[in-house]
Amino acid sequence: MAAGRYRPHRDPARLAALPVLAALLLFAVVATWLQVARTDLDWTRATLSLYLHGPYAPWLRSAYCVLAAAIVALAIALHLRLRGPARRGLPLALFCAAGTGLATVAVGDSWLPQHAPALAPLVHALAAQTAFLCVTTAMLLQAWCFGRDRRWRAAYPLAWGWAWLAFAGLWLHVLWRDTPRGLGQKAVIALVLGWLALAAVQLWRLPPRVR
Repeated sequence: MAAGRYRPHRDPARLAALPVLAALLLFAVVATWLQVARTDLDWTRATLSLYLHGPYAPWLRSAYCVLAAAIVALAIALHLRLRGPARRGLPLALFCAAGTGLATVAVGDSWLPQHAPALAPLVHALAAQTAFLCVTTAMLLQAWCFGRDRRWRAAYPLAWGWAWLAFAGLWLHVLWRDTPRGLGQKAVIALVLGWLALAAVQLWRLPPRVR
């Protein structure tokens, strides 16, 4: 192979796709398992945040942190693999903010309710809202960037439409209060996980980058 090309197995950005996919699967499995294991909660009405307390809560908190790391890793990998006008710093910053917000929810909910009960709800609300808003906005911007790189253009239509669906779903969940809160939130989370998985798969399938 020519010296000017990266070998697929030596491309760190491409290899990041595999642990990201594993992290997404882990989060999905843990979150789904808790819907069955936590018989004290109505899964259609209880938001995922309620599962951060009570039986098996450490499992979900850990899964939150793993997902947060995966979001940041995927954002960095995508930033490295896009080129020219498609490489923008804003999606990377928003994805990192989303990951930070998600980790803050998990870590804060593990000790703030006991040590600062008055502060805990505020920290949780701000961190959770930051995570949701930043990740869905980042998905839209990143999908738009896909359309500006010829190697990613095939993924653009699905990624763009999927991102808009997640973004609209989030605002529908926020503004339409009559819907089952748990079901609506989990539907948005599923859409976000699906988009992240789509981006990770496309990252893995992309041919090695040329210097």
